[in-house]
Amino acid sequence: TNAPELGIPPVTESRLYGPAHNPWNLERTPGGSSGGSAAAVAAGIVPVAHGNDGGGSIRIPAACCGLVGLKPTRGRISLAPNLGDILGGLVVEHVLTRTVRDSAAALDATAGPMPGDPYFPAPPVRPYLQEASTPPKRLRIAFSTENPLGGAIHPDCIEATQRAAKLCAELGHEVEEAAPQLNYQMLAQLFETVYSAGVALSIEATRLLTGAEPAPDKFETFTWSLYERGRQVSAPQYLIAQAMLQQAARQFAALFESHDLLLTPTLGQPPLRIGTIDFMSPATTLLDEKIVNFAIPCPVYNITGQPAISLPLYWNREGLPMGVMFGGRYGDEATLIQLAGQLEQAQPWIGRKPPVWD
Repeated sequence: TNAPELGIPPVTESRLYGPAHNPWNLERTPGGSSGGSAAAVAAGIVPVAHGNDGGGSIRIPAACCGLVGLKPTRGRISLAPNLGDILGGLVVEHVLTRTVRDSAAALDATAGPMPGDPYFPAPPVRPYLQEASTPPKRLRIAFSTENPLGGAIHPDCIEATQRAAKLCAELGHEVEEAAPQLNYQMLAQLFETVYSAGVALSIEATRLLTGAEPAPDKFETFTWSLYERGRQVSAPQYLIAQAMLQQAARQFAALFESHDLLLTPTLGQPPLRIGTIDFMSPATTLLDEKIVNFAIPCPVYNITGQPAISLPLYWNREGLPMGVMFGGRYGDEATLIQLAGQLEQAQPWIGRKPPVWD
């Protein structure tokens, strides 16, 4: 159940509890923030574990640990009874699993609105568990292996995505290279504004609940820097950032008028070595190059609210999982689950188990 401090980083290496280890290679991270959950599922300790996703925190650990990681549509799973949304809808809840079936069954068990929810997507036509064994129609799938910020994508991540595109074409789907044209540099700045305000919210809420005054020695340097940044964000700045993110969401969603799904790498790099990112360094920020180049494909779906799923279709030559991610239209988990079930049947991964399994 290990998690990074306040669930912020894309790796799980808290100063308080130490690093969580990837069952496929104990020198590598299981990702974050739901890294402990992913490690437990990948190691065979439990079949299903909770995760939440505000910038990739289900999909990143799934990709690192060879698991299925579905980020549901915004509002699909209620945040009742305490909250309506988190950070304007960036954060959603779900699970990490080894199979598409288990992820679909968990979604059936938890999806649906509660009284007072601010919004919710249209209900599914039939149970998601049924979708897992329902063949999809012939889909129009766009794919891209580009880093939208111009950085490098690791060749292993590119190869996994290209092989996934080829497999989809062999299954009869229409596949072409295409990607939405967005100002990702601006999006990164806006996302950092909203996210840092969320860190300040978490710490200030803890102060109100416990009476304990925040102090730098109680937090990792990375967390405290985000807290101080978040405290400087004014209400107009926060609302402007939210409005601009909503504009970008409309631009991104336009791609799905001509395509059913978008295929990309889940991550820009294979699972990082533990200790790659120093969270006690004052120089480490949310926009640190190591963080951005690792997690870059994921946050856009938190911004748009659209569903996305990471699948463990490939492992690299070092025996590390290489997740690939499919994103779909708002409210259309059904198509993602149908395709995921088809791909799982065509190229099963359930027989692959990490060295620690026995």
